[in-house]
Amino acid sequence: MAKLLDDEGQDLLFREARSHGQWLSKEVADDVLRRIYELMKWGPTSGNCCPARFVFLRTKQAKERLRPLLMPMNVEKTMSAPLTAIVAYDLKFYDQIPRLFPHNPNMRDYFVDSRELTQSTAQRNSAMQGAYFILAARALGLDCGPMSGFDNAALDREFFPDGQFKSNFLCNLGYGAPEALFPRNPRLAFEEACTLL
Repeated sequence: MAKLLDDEGQDLLFREARSHGQWLSKEVADDVLRRIYELMKWGPTSGNCCPARFVFLRTKQAKERLRPLLMPMNVEKTMSAPLTAIVAYDLKFYDQIPRLFPHNPNMRDYFVDSRELTQSTAQRNSAMQGAYFILAARALGLDCGPMSGFDNAALDREFFPDGQFKSNFLCNLGYGAPEALFPRNPRLAFEEACTLL
C-alpha cells in the first residue's frame, strides 16, 4: 500500500519547486548525479524498457559544444548552469528487453521490425524518465531548468553521431539563485484540464 508524502515533501517536489535560469556558483558532485539516477531509475516505463540515456555536460569544453545549438534565449542560463543534462533516448533500447523484462523476453521482437513503434515508445518513455529525473534531483536538493529551445538534429549530430541516441530535452542542474526568480506563472484549474466520465 502506498504511503503519503507529507506536505513538506509535496512542496519540495511540486508546489515550491521552480524552474531556474540563474545559478549559484556551486558545483554538482558526481556522486549526486549517481544518486539522482539510482533514485529515478525506479519510475515505471512501458514493459520496463528504460530507453532514457543521460549525458552530463560538466566541463567548459562540453558546454561550448552545446552553445551554438541553443536558441539565443537559452544561451546564458545554460552556459552559467553548473551542469546541463542531455535527456536522450536509445533507439536500440529493445536489446535490453530480455534482461529488463525477463518474463517476456520476446517483447523485443515487436520493436526490432517496427521503426515507428520503436521511435514513439523511446521518445514517450524517455520523456517520462526525464520527469522522474527532475523529481529525483529536486528530492536530493537540486534545482532544475528543463527546456526545449535547441536544435535537436544538430545536437544529435554533435553528441550522438552514430544515430543510436536521439535528444529529447535539456535540463540545467544546480543550485538556483532564488532572488532571480520571477513571480510564479498560473496553472490550469482542475475543471479546465480534467474530465470525469
